[in-house]
Parts: sequence; C-alpha cells; structure tokens
Amino acid sequence: MNNNPRQLAFITLLEVYRKQAFANFAIDKYLNKNNLTDANRRLVTELVYGCVRRQRSLDAIIDQFAKKKSHQQHPDLRIILHIGLYQLSYLQQIPESAAVDTTIELVKQNQLPQLAGFANALLRQYIRCHSTINLPQNLVQRLGVLHSFPDWIIEYWIEQLGTTEAEQLCSWFNQTPSVDLRINPLKTTIEEVETAIKNIGISVSRVSQLPQALRLTGAVGSIPKLPGYNQGWWSVQDSSAQLVTYLLNPQPEEIIIDACAAPGGKTTHMAELMRDSGKILAIDRTAFRLKKIQQNAKRLQLRSISILVGDSRNFPEYIHQADRVLLDVPCSGLGILHRRADARWRQTPENIQELSKLQSQLLESTAEWVKPGGILLYATCTIHPLENEQVIDAFLKNNSEWEIEMPAMNFLVPPTTAGWVKVWPHRENKDGFFMVKLKRKLRNRN
Repeated sequence: MNNNPRQLAFITLLEVYRKQAFANFAIDKYLNKNNLTDANRRLVTELVYGCVRRQRSLDAIIDQFAKKKSHQQHPDLRIILHIGLYQLSYLQQIPESAAVDTTIELVKQNQLPQLAGFANALLRQYIRCHSTINLPQNLVQRLGVLHSFPDWIIEYWIEQLGTTEAEQLCSWFNQTPSVDLRINPLKTTIEEVETAIKNIGISVSRVSQLPQALRLTGAVGSIPKLPGYNQGWWSVQDSSAQLVTYLLNPQPEEIIIDACAAPGGKTTHMAELMRDSGKILAIDRTAFRLKKIQQNAKRLQLRSISILVGDSRNFPEYIHQADRVLLDVPCSGLGILHRRADARWRQTPENIQELSKLQSQLLESTAEWVKPGGILLYATCTIHPLENEQVIDAFLKNNSEWEIEMPAMNFLVPPTTAGWVKVWPHRENKDGFFMVKLKRKLRNRN
C-alpha cells in the first residue's frame, strides 16, 4: 500500500515508459491497488497523463538546463524530473517550493541520493529563468516542442487548418478532458440527473443541442459513486460519440448490427433510442471487451442487446439481414488525443496507412449485411482523411449501389456539402469525430 501520490505517479510512469503499458490501464491498476483520497487520486491521474502528454516539452527543458549531461541520461531520474517540471510548468495550484521539495524526496526515495543535488540545481535554475525554454526556429519543430506533439502530427494539422488553428487544436488536446454523461431516458430525465449531481456540489451543464447530454467539469471523483450510476440513469459518453447514434437514427423493432462494438457506448445508446424494442447484435473480436457491454446493458436494464465474439469481416450469414449497421472502426484516435495521452507517441503515418486498409476491408464486409434501402453509418474518432474521406470515396467508387444520405441541414453539427459530419474539437468543444451515413439503394425491379 502506497499513499504517496507522486511515488505512485512515478511507478505508473515506469510501467508506461519501460513496459509500453497504456497509460489508462496502468493508472487503473495502481489506483485500484492503493487506498487514496479523492484529491490524491486526481493528483496521480493528472501527473501521469500530464507527463505522458507533455514529455517532448519536458525533455526539452531537461536537455536545456542539465549542466551535467551524463546525469540527464539516467532513465529513472528523467521520469522524476518530468514529475517535478510538470508541476512547475503546468500546475498553478502547487507552490514552486512544494514541487521542488517533493521531487528531491522522490530522488532520494528511489535510491538515487547521489543525484539529488543535480535535480535540485536543475529545477531551481528553471525557476530562476522564469520557466522559459529555448524553442527551435523551424515552425513545425517549434510547435512540436512547445505543445508536445511529434512533428508529423503538427505538419498534418498545419496543412489541414493553417498555423493559427493548428495551435488552437494543440492547446485543446492538452486540456484535461471533461466528463460527459448520456442520460438514459428509459429510467430518468435529464432534469432529475442534473439536480442530483448539482446537489453533491459538482459543476454540471447541458450540452447544446444534445437532448441527453450533461457535461461535468472540475473535480468529479469516482464515477460509480455519482448519483444514479447503480440505478442505470446514465452512461459516460462524450457528446461527439452521442452524435453518431443520432445520425444513425435507429428505430423501434429494427434489426441493427453494431460491428466493432466494444466497449458499447453507442450500442446501449441505440437500445435507449429504440426504447429497447427490436434486436441489436453487438460484434467484437475481443471477448473481454464485450463483457463491458454486458455489464452496462445489465446496469441500464436493457434487454434488446445480444453479443457475438468474432471478426466483422467473417460473417457471411448476415448478408442482407440488417436494417441498419453501425461501423465504428478501429482507428488512430487522433480526434481524442486528450483522452488517450500516449496515442500521440504511439501512432505513426505508417500505422495510419495500415489502419486505412483495415477500415476499407471492414466497410466492404459489413456493407453486405445491410438490406436494400437500409443504412450503414461509418464513424471514427480520428480526424485524418486517410481514415475517413478517402475510405468513403474509394468505397463509393467501387460500389455503385451505395450513396451518401445527406443529414438534415439542421443536424446537431452541420454536415459538409459532401454529406459527412466532421467534428473539429477546437471548433465544437467536443471530441474529434468523423461520421457519414450511407444508404444502400433499392434494387431496380426491372
């Protein structure tokens, strides 16, 4: 049992950096093992996610201020310095003296007493220089160091948006994400949930144009302890993900297949909109992730959902069986980099090329499931055209029996003239998403 939040952050970061563990899994692992106050849980989470997001910026500070270059190479010391520098640079609520003192304690606690003087000198030199770092002259590298992104992502955003908006997007992705709830209208009302959460002192607001969405800001604490969780009043789901199901527009008594369904937020949203009347088949290749759907369906008291383990490219028995198909494909996650702190460092242009091939294969296979006149909704949580527009363009070129069904122009986020909906986070204050509604044309009776 360890109740020191900075030491727990250090241990967690060791797992992320050394064992390539996903940051969210590593945090959950260590938070579940240790009995921390809510304040300390929040601090561990902030330090881990913050250091992972900002590692390029933090490395640049170390490289600039290290007087003894040999010392800066020690991997454990570098992680500890990340924790100290993150507090000095990005956590206004922590006094400088506390950030320095606790960092030196970490150095000593982790069998590095001979490096305590070096760490102390580096941190205090950074403070004396008013927390400024030297930035490269090259625009892409400068923004990459300043905002802590790899150069290829900066280049892509500048190409798509221009420099000003690219910086706005960087800043948006470096924020601590808010928590959005989706109210279950079969069990409660948005007014009831809003009142219950306000009554325990949490800041809550409606999300414009989304009838089931509430946004929680500030300190939220443990999600399962929020009012209404056990009663199935709500699910955690970002407002952009909620848009996907509204665009699909599932209807009662329909047969719907949710390919790549886990962890199932959209699956349960469909069931709620269908008033739990009809049949939803949730398919995913990973059995343990499908358990999350079962758990949430039980908590929300939904009975119309069945699950099936398997690769959605391998179910010919469902040809022409579905009124609607939701294909929320595996993707790079470039639209949710604030939630997946390590994704910016894990993804590469080569990965995106491979993902695009997989997405095209899944689209070709699952499109066969749709009845003539039926709907397929293609969605991603990325904002890269290779995974979005280019996949759709190639599919429509090769499948003349399909067309884009234009959303109503008063849809919750206005569609492009081409008919797809693309959510840019810094513009909409929502996760980055892409979605397009495809319709299989009715057969020619001649």
